[in-house]
Amino acid sequence: MTTPTGPSPSAPPADATELTVYYDGRCPLCRAEIDHYRNSRGAERLAFVDAAGEGAARLGPDLDRATALHRFHVRARDGRLSDGAAAFARIWLTLPGWRWLGRILDARLFGTRPFLIPAEAAYRLSLPLRPYLARLLSRLRLI
Repeated sequence: MTTPTGPSPSAPPADATELTVYYDGRCPLCRAEIDHYRNSRGAERLAFVDAAGEGAARLGPDLDRATALHRFHVRARDGRLSDGAAAFARIWLTLPGWRWLGRILDARLFGTRPFLIPAEAAYRLSLPLRPYLARLLSRLRLI
């Protein structure tokens, strides 16, 4: 889990977009999740970049394609980059229907975010299982 880094010269233009979401468009599970977010209320505040496709040129100097494909990343309007569970928390804080979950993960206690720790552990455990989950869900016709 990384904490957001400083501004990047590749930050998206100042518009209504609050976050740029980098995802693996080759992954059916990832595409299904991104499609869900695209269809959520508040999605106009998110920009989606397929790091596996032509969007790879828009990653910026502090995010290479391999890293973007290995872990989920978002970039705030000010250029700060977040990944893993912290990136999901940023998305959820942006989408009204998910804001409650984002607030839980982002809650601070004595200067730490205690709920983000188990969320990051679960995210890391899911990474090696992602291809198997995608195949299983595809067989079940859920994605």
